[in-house]
Amino acid sequence: MRDLAFVAFLATLLAFGFKRPFLFVLAYVYVDIVSPQRLSYYLLNAVPISLICVGLAVGGWLLADDKRGTRLALRQCLMILLLGWAFYTTLNADFPIEALDKWGWVWKALAFAIFLPFTLRTRARIEGLLLFMVLSVSSIVVVGGVKTLASGGGYGALNLMVANNSGLYEGSIISTFAVAVIPLILFLAKYGTVFPADWRVRGYAAALIFACLLIPVGTEARTGLVCIAVLAVLMLRATKRRFLYVTLMAVAGVAAVQLLPDSYGKRMETIQGYQGDSSASTRLAVWKWTWGYVKDHPAGGGFNAYMQNRLTIDLKSTTGDANSQTTTNFKDYDAGRAYHSSYFEMLGEQGFPGFIMWISLHLLGLIRMEAVRRRWRRATDGDEWIAPLATALQHAHLIYMVGSLFVGIAFQTFILMMVGCEIGFDGYLRRRAARTGQQAHGFSGKAPATTQQT
Repeated sequence: MRDLAFVAFLATLLAFGFKRPFLFVLAYVYVDIVSPQRLSYYLLNAVPISLICVGLAVGGWLLADDKRGTRLALRQCLMILLLGWAFYTTLNADFPIEALDKWGWVWKALAFAIFLPFTLRTRARIEGLLLFMVLSVSSIVVVGGVKTLASGGGYGALNLMVANNSGLYEGSIISTFAVAVIPLILFLAKYGTVFPADWRVRGYAAALIFACLLIPVGTEARTGLVCIAVLAVLMLRATKRRFLYVTLMAVAGVAAVQLLPDSYGKRMETIQGYQGDSSASTRLAVWKWTWGYVKDHPAGGGFNAYMQNRLTIDLKSTTGDANSQTTTNFKDYDAGRAYHSSYFEMLGEQGFPGFIMWISLHLLGLIRMEAVRRRWRRATDGDEWIAPLATALQHAHLIYMVGSLFVGIAFQTFILMMVGCEIGFDGYLRRRAARTGQQAHGFSGKAPATTQQT
């Protein structure tokens, strides 16, 4: 029965795509994020649904889309360079067979992110993309939130519809992106035009944000707690009533602490006492090994180069009560442990050249969204949505950048789609400015003189 529901939804979406080809792009976004073929017992597993959707998306754009003013942006060129460099490191990888496994999905994620901005020519399309991204994540988040309320979850115990603990279904990864989408939810609830901003939209947005905040609790992912802290600081920057905001956050924090399960509190305590936690200490050992490896191999070792690491982990154990404690230092050994950090993932696999391309891609995105925010922050007469969207994208991007310090998600498809959305949004404003003679770039705080929309 579940298979039939997935097939019916995708068939309907693709059928509408023949009338509006941009829906093929949104269908691929849904398939890539949710992976319904992993939730299906047979029907969707029997056909290459991702290949079909991306083929229709590209074909629809080639045959039916307006291409006036289309050009490669700087960040698209960076992604092309990164794609070429990843291909080179794959050919020269330390583990050629294992590297091909990861290359098999990385090149597709990068290629789609390069293509995506070409399709984002209107505000409706930009909002449609963000809506599909948010709702696709919500299909996972809502399940996790309900299960957290029902059972409390637990580290490695919260089942997010699939048994395969990978992609967005992995605890730390979904915790990062569940928090990262909150600024996008707030934007769509206030400024979105696909659905009217009435009580139903606001009510669902509030419930979805609550579910997003429950995911780090249910997964007991320390990364999620860090991301929530970053979100709180960024929201402070955006809010006008800061004293009231700080007061409400303090009250909510005190109330939340009383309701959280004991297992969650104990796990969060390991953030401070990392030497008593083998997971945190292992990460530090992996990062130390990776830095030493990349100094000897500046071009990196290709995908999955971590498989050759050999680690010596310094740990300590404390026994006794508060009045009398005994601390014992000891060593543990491990091998073939993953990076658990996008930054070290890029260094170890793609070396200094790949890391520079990757970090430049993200820093340029943050800078461009800040430029757009400042340029349009006083806009009126229908353009009030531009600066808030730039702020929402920037905040979501910053949360990802902090969360990715502790999770290996350098090539995760969701963030690459968001980068593509930023590029498309920037390109939309550039084309609009070219038609009306406005200044599209720069950090000027003056509101534009015209408000023509596309």
